[in-house]
Amino acid sequence: MKIAFLGAGSTVFARNVLGDCMLTDCLKDSEIALYDIDGTRLKESEIILSAINENVNSSKAKIKSYLGVENRKTALTGADFVINAVQIGGYDPCTITDFEIPKKYGLRQTIADTLGIGGIMRTLRTIPFMKDFADDMHKVCPDALFLNYTNPMAMLTTYMIEHAGINTIGLCHSVQECTENLLKSLDMENKLDGRKELIAGINHMAWLLDIKDKNGVDLYPEIKKRAAHKNATEKHNDMIRYDYIDKFGYYCTESSEHNAEYNMFYIKSKYPELIDRFNIPLDEYIRRCIKQINGWKEERDGILQGDKISHKRTSEYASHIIEAILTNKPYKIGGNVINRSGLIENLPKESCVEVPCLVDGAGVQPTYIGKLPPQLAAMNMTNINVQLLTIEAAVTKKREHIYHAAMLDPHTASELSLDDIIKMTDEMIEAHGNWMKDYKK
Repeated sequence: MKIAFLGAGSTVFARNVLGDCMLTDCLKDSEIALYDIDGTRLKESEIILSAINENVNSSKAKIKSYLGVENRKTALTGADFVINAVQIGGYDPCTITDFEIPKKYGLRQTIADTLGIGGIMRTLRTIPFMKDFADDMHKVCPDALFLNYTNPMAMLTTYMIEHAGINTIGLCHSVQECTENLLKSLDMENKLDGRKELIAGINHMAWLLDIKDKNGVDLYPEIKKRAAHKNATEKHNDMIRYDYIDKFGYYCTESSEHNAEYNMFYIKSKYPELIDRFNIPLDEYIRRCIKQINGWKEERDGILQGDKISHKRTSEYASHIIEAILTNKPYKIGGNVINRSGLIENLPKESCVEVPCLVDGAGVQPTYIGKLPPQLAAMNMTNINVQLLTIEAAVTKKREHIYHAAMLDPHTASELSLDDIIKMTDEMIEAHGNWMKDYKK
């Protein structure tokens, strides 16, 4: 059994996912192919994963590294599962560009990796590489399941399924962490055990539709009361999602710093006081990247200099999905899939939705949800419009569809004129150089 990991230079994430595999009985003897284009980071991952393999798995897994595009097909050859965690363009220059040019036009962002002009640009520079991955997979591992962890989740997952013809499931941490973090933040930890929840929508904007305790008591009335009180009496890091509860009636999966830029409500130059009122961390992803870059060397040295590198199985979905498929033991996930069969009736069938999925020997099987409350479907549609137009741009190579996606992005459109949106988009395409060569005039 072979697992290929694309973007294995993401050492901490690779350690978690592949370390989990080494602690899973049916995966301990796996062949693990590590692929990256950064030789230094790839070597660091190999050293750390080999140490974990020795210490927790008696070196049963067979780990091999593959550096550079010329070795990618070999890394993928015969793979049963392909895990994707690449970031195309990196922090410098691409992430910096995604923040700094919009800022010149008065458009501020927090994360810029999923929606908005930043998410649009990230999608368009990533999809050509996803196409290359898919082309290789069709040749050397056509039956492999592609587990996508790379953002923008909905757009990349849609592309791989609908346009690249690859069996794909999109995976995100936000569903796993949603209710645990919410209940803990509201001092309701006593309701964690045995809770029952239903979460559905789209990636980073899936909705907690229902939550009950182990006795079947609806927890939403108490959640709403406590969330309103907390927002009214203190500053904290989840004020926007608590405001969603107040204004839309439901809690959302992804963090408040993400959701600050997925709508037209909170980051507004005409209302600068909203930034402080809702504790919005503008440029958060820039700071996060700098911290991660500066902190990695220390973290790496700490890992390598420790007496013994060990690992405990995490809640990451990947190893559990692979285990469920190989052993036919059912496992439930929140997965990103295409809404082909109308899983969510009031969202487009061509959109990517995030719904509960059963995983077993038959693969990943999404569940039917029905209709979302209309206000939640409407919120999702403001994001889906951008996603579908961005994919259309990527597939047709038509620059005008990039404009259309940016024009219909709720945050961008609420801040800039159409002329400035086009001008900003042109400047970003030019600044991204070869990353956006397909869209040059």
